[in-house]
Parts: sequence; C-alpha cells; structure tokens
Amino acid sequence: MNQDYNTTRRHLLQYGVCIVGTALFTAGITTKFLDQEKKKTLGETSSCEPKEITREVALERLILGNKRFMEHKQKHPNQHQERIKEVAEGQKPFAAILGCADSRVAPEIIFDQGLGDIFVVRNAGNVVTAEEIGSLEFGALELGINTIIILGHQKCGAVKATLEGNAVPGKIGSIIDAIKPAIKGKQTWDEAVIANVKLEIKRLKSSPVISKLITDKKLNVVGGFYELETGEVKIIA
Repeated sequence: MNQDYNTTRRHLLQYGVCIVGTALFTAGITTKFLDQEKKKTLGETSSCEPKEITREVALERLILGNKRFMEHKQKHPNQHQERIKEVAEGQKPFAAILGCADSRVAPEIIFDQGLGDIFVVRNAGNVVTAEEIGSLEFGALELGINTIIILGHQKCGAVKATLEGNAVPGKIGSIIDAIKPAIKGKQTWDEAVIANVKLEIKRLKSSPVISKLITDKKLNVVGGFYELETGEVKIIA
C-alpha cells in the first residue's frame, strides 16, 4: 500500500512540475510575442521596414531611441550587413531631421537609429534655406516621411556668434543673418537656440508643399532641443 501511495505521490509531483513548467514556458512565449508585436508597431525589428508608420509612432520611435542613448542601452538597429544590402535597393526613412552641423549632434547616434531610418539635413545653426526646404519637400513627397524635427542644441556656436554680433569673415555672415530675426531682447544662450528653432519651423511651414501636407494631416513638424550635457532631446511644440 505504501508503495502504491509513494508511486501515486511521485506521479502527482511530476505532473505538477510539468504543469508549472508548461505555464512558465507559455508565459515566456506570450511575453516574447507581445514584445515582438510592440517592436513591430514601432518599426524596431531587424527585418524590413513596416509599410507605414504613423506620425505618432515615428516621433515615439525617435524619443525611445534617444532614451536608450541617454541610458547607454543602445540597440544600434539596422547597422548590420543585411541592412546594407536591403537599403541598397531603396530607402524608406520614417522621419527627417534638420539639425546643426555640430560634430557633437549626430542624429543617427543620439536617436539610436541605423541605415535608412532617418533622412538627415544638416548645416551650421540648423537654418532653413531654399535648399533645406527643397530637401525636406523631397523627403516628404518622394520618400513618404511624415515627421520632421528641426533640432537645435545647447551651446550652438552659430547662435552664440549671432548673440555676440561681431564681424565674421567669408560666408559665415549668411548664417548669422538667417538667425538674427530670432534674437530678441536679452536672451540667454539656450533661449536664443530655442527661439531659432521656432523661427526655422515657421520658415519651413511657409513652404506651400509642407503646409499642405500639414493641413492634410500627412506631416508633423516639431522642434527639438538637444542637451549636450545629458544627451536628452526635449521636444519643442
């Protein structure tokens, strides 16, 4: 009798272990599946880009990438050999950045993105000229970009030169002339940078192509302020 009892008890324990193990295994698969679905929604999988990313998801994807950069948890997505071959066939960036040429503000790095992910236009002072407008119009119309960030940054040299008002050689003056309308009163360096971002947004929106896309809710244009000391990008409405 004791032998039968022990045998039955052993079988029940084994059965219980199997149930718990199966439950944990299933939970693991479910969690992994949900994580993959979220990544697919944000377009962060290593496979081909999703056919369409909404304006909201595009901005969130950039914000999440910047958060990873700040926390030193970069994924370095889309930087492998397969991606090189994939984008050689064509590009489908999900967002565009008009940023400063400053060597400390590389969009692909601070937003933790890879090849073919973002369409980047850069110049000193992140100013909007006819060439920049044309480039971003191309990105929106031909590449299907629906989110643009005009990105200024802490301690921008072009803005500082404009604040100081000293004479400069060569064509540097053209950059200062473009920033001057943003300078009003006794602004701090950071305030002047943000004012310039807002001015450049206004200039970009003066494009009939860009303004129509915004009116039709096909494009979102926002500003950003990058903090050199923390690595954070703060969104400017």
